[in-house]
Amino acid sequence: MAELAVVERSGLVESRHYGTLVGLAADGTMAISLGEPNATILPRSTTKPWQAVGCRAAGLTLSVAGTALSAGSHTGEDRHVAVVRSILTEAGLSEEDLGCVPDWPEDEATRHRLIRAGDGPSPVRMNCSGKHAAMLACSVHNGWSIEGYLSPEHPVQKSIRARLEESAGPVTHVAVDGCGAPLFSTTVVGLARAARSLVLAAPGSPERAVADAMRAEPEYVGGRGHQNSRFMQLVPGTVCKGGAEGVLMAAAATGEAVAMKVIDGNPRATTILALAVLGALGVDVSAAESLRQSEAGVLGGGRVVGEIRPSDEVRTVLGG
Repeated sequence: MAELAVVERSGLVESRHYGTLVGLAADGTMAISLGEPNATILPRSTTKPWQAVGCRAAGLTLSVAGTALSAGSHTGEDRHVAVVRSILTEAGLSEEDLGCVPDWPEDEATRHRLIRAGDGPSPVRMNCSGKHAAMLACSVHNGWSIEGYLSPEHPVQKSIRARLEESAGPVTHVAVDGCGAPLFSTTVVGLARAARSLVLAAPGSPERAVADAMRAEPEYVGGRGHQNSRFMQLVPGTVCKGGAEGVLMAAAATGEAVAMKVIDGNPRATTILALAVLGALGVDVSAAESLRQSEAGVLGGGRVVGEIRPSDEVRTVLGG
């Protein structure tokens, strides 16, 4: 594994993050390769866009916000929950049909309000409820049983796997994600290629419909203040999706793409690295400087006393 980022506090390097990083030029050639780009990884929520693609390819059509939500990890705000409930209602289903685990909303204000009201965790507030609602609605649309919709052998999961493999390459391992859904393996280079194929897909294709929805409604992919949402708002035309355990992919509208896996599972450097790589590949990321600064600052006593930054190895590869 390559050293990808360091955490510096008061002039001393306190922590180091190792892993794999791939950057693709606009023409698809590999411009940056660090670590083990062909090693099998579990991409976690970075593959939610392809779960949305698989449902759309199987005939499910949702609103723009619904499509973005099904491709994202929402923060459990009321507007997110309203769209999840709408998807379920239109399919003749209810929250009780969701197979994801109960959870608190990630959005802090919403979570505190629910606690004050005496409410507890619920599946609909879980960040994966959008994709679960889409999987269920897709099953209803096609006349497939909703029982066992989380089995890798269910038709909706087979559709998802097929579209992911078209973009990222063969799946060699099937795991269970944190929400209970099947988790299909990929590689970091496969993830970068898949991200590129998402933004360059032909108009009218399921991939392009999902990419366009994510870009049109970034706060349904994450939420207010979420780093993925802010990334897409500040760098127009990009698609960005992170996942648990230090995985992230991003691609510009012109085809430049980046993907990474931090081997210790900590995601705190992923947005910083993605912006640095896309910038080095020629994408104008200057408008996202505020995002980079907010993600990079190391605090001590409420003030910035250090930074999270790309490692010397990465900066050398990026040319500065």
